[in-house]
Amino acid sequence: MTTAAAARENLKDMPLPPAPFLSSVMQIEPQWIDYNGHLNMAYYNVMMDRAIDEMWLQLGIGPAYMKARHCSTFTAEAHVRYLREIHLGDPVQISVYLLGADEKRLHTFEELRHATEGWLSATSENMTLHMDMKQRKVAPFPPDIRARILAVMDSHATVPRPEGIGRKVAMPQK
Repeated sequence: MTTAAAARENLKDMPLPPAPFLSSVMQIEPQWIDYNGHLNMAYYNVMMDRAIDEMWLQLGIGPAYMKARHCSTFTAEAHVRYLREIHLGDPVQISVYLLGADEKRLHTFEELRHATEGWLSATSENMTLHMDMKQRKVAPFPPDIRARILAVMDSHATVPRPEGIGRKVAMPQK
């Protein structure tokens, strides 16, 4: 069996992730704290990217997929909202909602929350592209991956949508 065939076979036996997907609990690293005494804005993206990587494993599009099938994902657009400060020692967990997908794109929304107290610190809405890494061009998902994505998206459609989806950057209206 080829590596790609083995990857497809393993995907069939993997249960669907919960809706929404919940990342592992993460800890703030000391070097991520800026001179304002809170988490620097860049590291919110690092943690949300780590959560996406965890979910991608559940979709079958993680590092093994890249190696076996020479495809990956690139973020095309991201909109982050910083709602409440996170500090050193605060444990965080990220919920990931798969809002939409087509043959080449994934639309996700992430909520970064304090892992023990539950309050919302930040959100990120993203558009991700599926890439053929040999050609370095956007390409359709293979049928087995597309079927898994649609199953997860259907599961995520059953939970209430979080506040903040579709927001844009703009000055407040007077």
